[in-house]
Amino acid sequence: MSDENEKDINPNTNIGSRLTRYGKVSTAMAGLGAKLIGEKYLGVKIEREEHALALTQALGNLKGPLMKVGQILATIPEALPPEYAQALQQLQSDAPPMGWPFVRRRMKTELGPNWREQFADFEQNAAAAASLGQVHRATSHDGQQLACKLQYPDMQSAIDADLKQLKIMFSIYGQYDKSIKTEHIYAELSERLREELDYKREAKHTRLYQYMLKDEKGVHIPDVIDELSTDRLLTSTWLDGNKILTYKDAPKEQRNDIAMNMFRAWYVPLYYYGSIHGDPHLGNYTVRDDNSINLLDFGCVRVFPPDFVGGVIDLYHALQRKDNALAVHAYETWGFKNLSKDQIETLNIWAEFLYSPILEDKVRTIGHADGAIYGRETAEKVHKKLRELSRDNGGVSVPREFVFMDRAALGLGSVFIHLNAEINWYKVFNEMIEDFSVEKMRTRQAEALKKFDIPNDN
Repeated sequence: MSDENEKDINPNTNIGSRLTRYGKVSTAMAGLGAKLIGEKYLGVKIEREEHALALTQALGNLKGPLMKVGQILATIPEALPPEYAQALQQLQSDAPPMGWPFVRRRMKTELGPNWREQFADFEQNAAAAASLGQVHRATSHDGQQLACKLQYPDMQSAIDADLKQLKIMFSIYGQYDKSIKTEHIYAELSERLREELDYKREAKHTRLYQYMLKDEKGVHIPDVIDELSTDRLLTSTWLDGNKILTYKDAPKEQRNDIAMNMFRAWYVPLYYYGSIHGDPHLGNYTVRDDNSINLLDFGCVRVFPPDFVGGVIDLYHALQRKDNALAVHAYETWGFKNLSKDQIETLNIWAEFLYSPILEDKVRTIGHADGAIYGRETAEKVHKKLRELSRDNGGVSVPREFVFMDRAALGLGSVFIHLNAEINWYKVFNEMIEDFSVEKMRTRQAEALKKFDIPNDN
């Protein structure tokens, strides 16, 4: 059969089916709103687990950006009720790929009518498909293996529509639970999602990460192929590697080696340059035979103000020394305002959980999850306490930087738990921050961003 006759279906751009799925999501959220109001004012018990499952199924059918948001929210303990975060965690990132006729038309749009001649080979079937686009393997004329990341069409409109659904979700929950104010979480998600559509920006971030990690022998970053890239097509070198979960039962020394490479891949950029890879999804890194890792997909990169990173280290020292005044200074540096003594003590519970692996000078695992979301038990405890305090002190407005900082910390923590790595995290961390200063970072960060023509908003 000719590929001209293949069925051309892309669930991300079929407007009729998309509207139908939006209707299901809206109906599910409207039902949540009515039930939450009934629970709050009439004492009607809501079966949250059952409703969360219905909402998750609607999101899973939808695919697209809103599904990606659901996955992100599942790793932000402050964003949604625990039952919903637990359900959203189950969303899968794989989406049905575009058919070959559709791919050919998209490639023609991006590289012109002779696009096929620019490759020695281009595989028709997608190697990977996700919420915003899909990846095809290809070969250059000089034999180089390539990864062509092709964005689904009309993603800007899809993101705009999905963010409206998210705003409704936050609004409904905000009427019920005022302990956490979500406006900054929404603003951060909106900005980062829209940035993910700009593949030229992602190409710059890819080169930025090559530069920041140039001395890390255990981390590899793909090369961007400019002549085969556009705003919506990003072509880079293909890096072979194995899925990290295949190493769950490897010898301990091997698991520890992989975990150390992962640790440095994420935290050298953060503590030296103020930059973090905001999407520690299992598909965004693979492991080579020598235990080094391939770090992939730089669509979600967050560059923090140096003062913010200084606050991260200040809070670490505050917890070490039981210095409440320094903890308050750290929270205020991050943008928390008018926190009461009880709210500070409650936030410290969460901070002590996140920092616990680096507060003990001994070899240990990161923690355990017992099949649940890493950190969920502690997050539920903190959220419950903040809800109680909100009656007297009002809610806590979470600074927007925390959206992807929390996500990265919990995502990496989950990976380390899968690997059951046993390392002296205290020693590793203190060696990393030994020469830290905000001014050094400010200079280093400014030079790196200027080198790759990346706007410096800090």
